[in-house]
Amino acid sequence: MVTESDRLSAVTSRGAAELRDYRAAFHAAHLAMAVVDRDGYIVAANLALAQLLGSEASSLVEQRAADLVDLTAEARTWSAYQEVLRGRQARLRCTRRLKHPDGHSLWTEVSLGPVPGSRDVLLSVTDISDQRDLQARLRHLQMHDPVTRLPNRTLFFERLSAALDASCYGNGHGTSGRIGLCYLDLDGFKAVNDTLGHRTGDRLLAAVAARLTTCADGYGYGRTGGHLVARLGGDEFALLVEDSTGTEQLADLAQCVLNAVQEPFDIAGQRLSVSASIGVVERTAADTTATELMQAADTTLYWAKADGKARWTLFDPERNAHRMTRQALSSSLRPALERGEFELAYQPLVHLESGAVRGVEALIRWNHPQFGTLTPNRFIGIAEEDGSIVQLGRWVLGTACRQARRWQLDHPDEAPVFVSVNVAVRQVWDSDLVGDVAEILADTGLAPQLLQLELTESAVMGSAGRPLQALQALSDMGVRIAIDDFGTGYSNLAYLSRLPVSVLKLDGSFVHGFRYEEGGGHPNPADETIVEALVQLAHRLGLTVTAECVETVGQAARLRRVGCDTGQGWLYSPAVAPDLIAGMIGMVPLLRTPAS
Repeated sequence: MVTESDRLSAVTSRGAAELRDYRAAFHAAHLAMAVVDRDGYIVAANLALAQLLGSEASSLVEQRAADLVDLTAEARTWSAYQEVLRGRQARLRCTRRLKHPDGHSLWTEVSLGPVPGSRDVLLSVTDISDQRDLQARLRHLQMHDPVTRLPNRTLFFERLSAALDASCYGNGHGTSGRIGLCYLDLDGFKAVNDTLGHRTGDRLLAAVAARLTTCADGYGYGRTGGHLVARLGGDEFALLVEDSTGTEQLADLAQCVLNAVQEPFDIAGQRLSVSASIGVVERTAADTTATELMQAADTTLYWAKADGKARWTLFDPERNAHRMTRQALSSSLRPALERGEFELAYQPLVHLESGAVRGVEALIRWNHPQFGTLTPNRFIGIAEEDGSIVQLGRWVLGTACRQARRWQLDHPDEAPVFVSVNVAVRQVWDSDLVGDVAEILADTGLAPQLLQLELTESAVMGSAGRPLQALQALSDMGVRIAIDDFGTGYSNLAYLSRLPVSVLKLDGSFVHGFRYEEGGGHPNPADETIVEALVQLAHRLGLTVTAECVETVGQAARLRRVGCDTGQGWLYSPAVAPDLIAGMIGMVPLLRTPAS
């Protein structure tokens, strides 16, 4: 007969055996672990933890766990750790970079949780160094061009945005607060690709990249990390110089690049010769934006090509009105449309509250055989002067509507996006705009509500007679009318009550006033007051408001706070090809702005 004493003895024996099993499993486990008492001291550590930290398990006992895995470095983590020890918080997980005794660093994930049936806490440490290294390698691949090994366009604009951040300049000591850019492409590269093939072309691009890097390093920028050499795409490269000392420094760098590229290249048994056209911009960082800097660089690159290529040109604001360039473009504009040299890029219009893409603005590009890709500001004014804007505008309208309808058919389960098309006032006067729109909508099958026509404020505010009748007919048809660059023209608010306008697009100069500098206040408080008042007025009139040139998360958050409906700018996306827009449809949020 089994007595009570025998049963208690058996239970005790099983408990002791289970405890020995637990201890054996603890010490044999591959996961690095330690038991920590309520005072934060280690009472037991397994072999895996000792090996991870390059120590003996016995030497870890009675050490402070917080010191061992660096839990005191951040106040928030230290506070949470204290709560776990007191039993007020169940678990803690954080990432820590630890120093191994042999000198190398390792990334670890540290976890703490209660030990069942005990007041102690279990500490576990997982080596995630390989995972971190993999993430770093993947980011490097994502941010670098596989042909030249240089930073790619994405990394370039990331670095440019960081360089233009006021915190990089406003409060620093011994810095100039200036920024410089050499923007170049290769003259004659297309001929190499066409005659010798893309493989040779890629090897030439890699050789050019090496020479550009040597030029930048030779001027000492590499010692401080204040430069970036990037391939932006095709045969286009950029050299960004942070904390530049003036135009003379950029001119010297541009001349070095020009000389280096003009030296012959020995590629696959071929001696190849190319040259470079370089646009040079240097200015105060606080007085510019990424968009403005790139536009200026693109303009100067165009000037360098127009002047005969194989040269560098310094940005000159007065030269924007150069009549020789305008004449060269004017003579080739009409034939270009017949040759199919134009294409449309699309920039998303994002709902600030939800982050969803509500529409796109169609922006025309001219792939000029001599001058490269030209943006609208380079030729639309010429087209308006010589009347070719009517034919060009009809093509833009038809192409944009067909594309919008294609997106709608390709994404039947998503809310359709509208397309916004710029219309010049001469199109209203010199063509049957109403008839053209009706015909194009019928041919494409696009609903009128999915078409928005943008006119500049100066054009709309002066509308009377035929233009006003045309706008009213379009509005009655269901087409939305938007005033572009609102706030820069006449700003006659009385017109808003009688014009068939449904959207106001605030000029980017107001949004620029929303930029903040670290440690400082709003650079222009009047801008925010004006924007908020315009938004409230527009909403009371039944209009929606779109903000242009949104470039930072802070700007987007404040625009959202004052009630602005949609935003457009480099924060969300530059103007891109239609297939890239297709990938954004239904993506929510494209970029969600935090509340301010």
